Amino acid sequence: QVQLVESGGGLVQAGGSLRLSCAASGRTLSNYAMGWFRQTPGKEREFVAGINRGPDYTYYADDVKGRFTISRDNAKNTGYLRMNNLLPEDTAVYYCASATDGGTSYSSDQYAYWGQGTPVTVSS
Repeated sequence: QVQLVESGGGLVQAGGSLRLSCAASGRTLSNYAMGWFRQTPGKEREFVAGINRGPDYTYYADDVKGRFTISRDNAKNTGYLRMNNLLPEDTAVYYCASATDGGTSYSSDQYAYWGQGTPVTVSS
């Protein structure tokens, strides 16, 4: 049984930083692309960042480029999203996901497994 468990969300002031973690079991994260998405009430889940199967290739949504960094620790089978210079508009529930294959995956349809989400609130 595949499980993805996010942690690290919380309340932070604008300009602050958080690091989200995504611990996987039942699936080797590095064998597939991994992504982070976010969702706010009444909106579609949106792509934030992705990392392909090794060698690592990362890609980001335009509004987080330069502020967020996705990474993966293969030994711990855990993915991360480092978020710097957070803005109030980054407030959302953040989800990690493991894709169906190892290639570039921007669409939620390309992801087979999802975590339960971790909330991030950025105050102004």
